[in-house]
Amino acid sequence: MTATLGATPTIVLVGHGMVGQRFLEALAERGLTATHRVVVLCEEPRPAYDRVGLTSYFSGKTPEDLSMTDMEFIEKHSIELRVGDPAVSVDREAKKVTARSGEVFEYDTLVLATGSFPFVPPVPNKDATGCFVYRTIEDLLAIEEYAKTATTGAVVGGGLLGLEAAGALQGLGLTSHIVEFAPRLMPVQVDDGGGAALLRTIEDMGLSVHTGVGTQEIVVDADGAVTGMKLSDGSELATDLVVFSAGVRPRDQLARDCGLTVGERGGITVDEQCRTVSDPHVFAIGECALASDGRVYGLVAPGYEQAETAAATIARDEAEFTGADLSTKLKLLGVDVASFGDAHGSTEDCLDVVYSDSRAGLYKKLVIGRDGTLLGGILVGDADAYGTLRALTGSVPPIAPESLVLPAGASGGAQLGPSALPDDAVICSCHNVNKGTIRGAVTDHQCTTVPEVKKCTKAGTGCGSCVKVLGQLVTAELEASGVEVDKGLCGCFSQTREELYEIVFALRINTYQDLLDRYGREDARGGDGCEICKPAVASIIASLAPTIGASGYVLDGEQAALQDSNDHFLANLQKNGSYSVVPRIPGGEITPEGLIVIGEIARDFGLYTKITGGQRIDMFGARVEQLPLIWTRLVDAGFESGHAYGKSLRTVKSCVGQTWCRYGVQDSVRMAIDLELRYRGLRSPHKLKSAVSGCARECAEAQSKDFGVIATSNGWNLYVAGNGGATPRHADLLAQDLTDAELIKLIDRFLMFYIRTADRLERTSTWLERIPGGLDHVRDVVVEDSLGICEELETLMAAHVANYRDEWSDTINDPEKLARFVSFVNAPDTPDPVVGFVPERDQIKPDLPLLSIGLRPADDVLEGSAQR
Repeated sequence: MTATLGATPTIVLVGHGMVGQRFLEALAERGLTATHRVVVLCEEPRPAYDRVGLTSYFSGKTPEDLSMTDMEFIEKHSIELRVGDPAVSVDREAKKVTARSGEVFEYDTLVLATGSFPFVPPVPNKDATGCFVYRTIEDLLAIEEYAKTATTGAVVGGGLLGLEAAGALQGLGLTSHIVEFAPRLMPVQVDDGGGAALLRTIEDMGLSVHTGVGTQEIVVDADGAVTGMKLSDGSELATDLVVFSAGVRPRDQLARDCGLTVGERGGITVDEQCRTVSDPHVFAIGECALASDGRVYGLVAPGYEQAETAAATIARDEAEFTGADLSTKLKLLGVDVASFGDAHGSTEDCLDVVYSDSRAGLYKKLVIGRDGTLLGGILVGDADAYGTLRALTGSVPPIAPESLVLPAGASGGAQLGPSALPDDAVICSCHNVNKGTIRGAVTDHQCTTVPEVKKCTKAGTGCGSCVKVLGQLVTAELEASGVEVDKGLCGCFSQTREELYEIVFALRINTYQDLLDRYGREDARGGDGCEICKPAVASIIASLAPTIGASGYVLDGEQAALQDSNDHFLANLQKNGSYSVVPRIPGGEITPEGLIVIGEIARDFGLYTKITGGQRIDMFGARVEQLPLIWTRLVDAGFESGHAYGKSLRTVKSCVGQTWCRYGVQDSVRMAIDLELRYRGLRSPHKLKSAVSGCARECAEAQSKDFGVIATSNGWNLYVAGNGGATPRHADLLAQDLTDAELIKLIDRFLMFYIRTADRLERTSTWLERIPGGLDHVRDVVVEDSLGICEELETLMAAHVANYRDEWSDTINDPEKLARFVSFVNAPDTPDPVVGFVPERDQIKPDLPLLSIGLRPADDVLEGSAQR
């Protein structure tokens, strides 16, 4: 039977996958379905479905849930969808396509979207019973059925689908192995560091990984069923099910058979309009096409772009596809993995900024140009910043790259939101939707939710990696329009940090788990929480500890599991896995005996010493097992923790004041010591810094501090909410000519009001600019007591002062707590072999080449150096 060409031009689409469906939508958007007959020849027994989310079938989704085909859309646009009836031949001269059913379709325009096929290595017995590929829903159904009688499964290939397949086998109850020929997992997307972080996390899940080896042979029994695998290193792996997921190849046989030009390594050669170079009436899109830049794109976003280009060209609109962004963000076995831009640093003279925490399975690398331009990056374990970083690629970020790779809560870390992006920044690369379009959906089309914006713009309907940034943009735009939005701290709590503080304070809740179970979001109750709310709630509980009956010691019980990385060991983690130790030196005043003690400790433990900007002495290079020994000697000499590692008071600097200086008008050293001893250990939303200057010459730089004091002839002036660092802010004068008692009372009130009302990780400078009324409101509250809470604020501070305990002293006197200070839990007496040093200027510095060898077995590594 032949479908005869009539007056209505006909478009025949061969293939109905994700890209094919997007092509149909693009035709409809341009009105071509109203002017053309559209025929779709689909090989699979079901219409287009979400192949990116294929593995979610094993998490409970049905094939119907995965469907991307709205049959109402098909019917509305009179599209002739023929499921299970693929094209088997093309006669280009006669412009006819023959389907497997025998029906012949004449065409004016032919679009090939045949996709790709799984590559199966040519090893003996590759087609044995028990061998599968991982590409379609039918493949998954077959694997699921065979796994009912299997105990062990092996996946050949450690790429994207390979890891998903291994997780699926494990979910089916099989012992799972991954065999990857490359030296690391996901070799295309991540580098060695990212691969190492991913490997550790996946092995912790109970999967066995074999990298750097290939499959030599599938071993079978007398019935031809799989019993094992022989590997290239001579070893054998017992398994009764094998899944090949070793990459894909363009499905171009139909094109070859009809004489279309294909690339040397496969792929139908097309021009910039996705028209085949052999025939202007034939287009090729998706994984079967060899684009004009010489690439075959295996990602959905470039495929969508090609679909839109082909549809636009057929509609005689100007469009071209000359290449695409290969950025990807995925969640593999529950692990976030993302890469974007020049992820592997191939640009000449580029530099790497790297943060790695093997224990937590985190790896973040940014590739930076010599001029500061963000060129690309890799994120493993935490890809929350992916959307913003990818959109900033090609520009100079507004903050230092080092700040962007540090995790939330880490000292020096910064969160750069989408508000920093220009309107032309692409947010959704799948559908090429920029920030301005998303903002317009809210302001011009009255969209108030992410689903509504998705429907309006298509943003977030592809791979889904931009959905978080999309949500942030929608929230920001709604807020700007005066619409109330969910301001919850995180996915676990619908309340803000300020609201959680009030709940903890009012109800005397003294554990994180109790707070989560009683006031968390419904689906978060009974869970473990997240890395956003755990340290935030820990800080709230610590700041209110004496009042609510909690322990103020951050390593006590549940509190220990909630802390940020530095608080875990009460010391600052450095780039080679060693730690720095900073004893408190109140006001910067120290005796010769104290200096000698610090010098002797640094000498005996071989530590690098440096005077800090906060008038203290920092000792670098301590191994984790050395920390308690160092603290013991410091505590015996009268020192205590300087809390350089915590979100708490750091230092109160001072000049020498009237005691020595001929310009001084007050005893600034005494006041600085009094303030530092009063507020030491006070946990807060972010770090606190202070200074006291003995006269208006301001040698202690008090006006750049969170709270700063300057002496006058009549007393003291109090300045608040100053900040140095990357975004300096001059402090504001809160009150002047104060007595000692008045000064301390106002600082008590100011600090407790800040702790009570600030957001998570919000410095006093940002807090003051955010809260309604700004400085005037703060002055009304803490000076004039407009809210009637000053007595309460003073009582809270008095409780903190009365119950202060030195964390170092508590730790060295608790054998149970001391047990955590080891490099390896299973070998507590073994020092970390990668923590090494070399001499420099009569001291030491980290031996960074040791890190590049890759010896580090399991510890935190913070790198911020130029590695290229």
